[in-house]
Amino acid sequence: MRFGKIDYLNLLPFEVFIRSYPKPSQFWLFYNKKKSYPARLNKEFLFGRIDAGFVSSITALRARYEKFKPANVGIIAKKRVISVICLSKENGEDYQSATSNALLKVLRLQGRVLIGDRALLEVLKQQTRGRRDYIDMGEKWVQKEHLPFVFGRLCVRKNRAFYTKMIHAFSKRRVKIPQYILQKAESQSGVCKKEILKYLQVLSYKIDNKANFGVERFYRKLRIFRIKPPKRF
Repeated sequence: MRFGKIDYLNLLPFEVFIRSYPKPSQFWLFYNKKKSYPARLNKEFLFGRIDAGFVSSITALRARYEKFKPANVGIIAKKRVISVICLSKENGEDYQSATSNALLKVLRLQGRVLIGDRALLEVLKQQTRGRRDYIDMGEKWVQKEHLPFVFGRLCVRKNRAFYTKMIHAFSKRRVKIPQYILQKAESQSGVCKKEILKYLQVLSYKIDNKANFGVERFYRKLRIFRIKPPKRF
């Protein structure tokens, strides 16, 4: 029951859901220890240090070789994403995300990748100054491919029966985030409650047929550009 979760605001609805979902005590104990950024969780998952978790969607390309199952739940941008951006006046990858670094190359963009809550704060800061010196990479993908982009994906290696039920329940449930959790998220991230809720509205979590086509299109582009997914070694 070793579960890893991306420790960003984009999974706040899952955080609320899992608090009330019936689960073994060992799941909850481990869950609170294994929260990190996507690239770190990729390694944890591929090395077998976690049995399931939200990882970069590019990692799911290793499913056939590593013998795990990508689920139909992930972090999906159907129009824009806000929290994955390219700063066009700078250069460099973001060590926290393998998928977003690959997407930069697929989109043929030049600049520095910034993801997660840091990217969201940068976007909000620029908005207050009336600037937009960045490219929303989710939005750019949708403009080019007319398909959603899946940034993270829940993958499962062990205890599949438990996770299959959990995934089904999460994909069906409409989650309302309590004020006390929003308050805590605000104090930890520096993003105000109102902006957190606005941000979460642009995301979805069930990988439907259209989102799945988006995943397959991305994987095809990776093969064309010869971009390799993360490996253990």
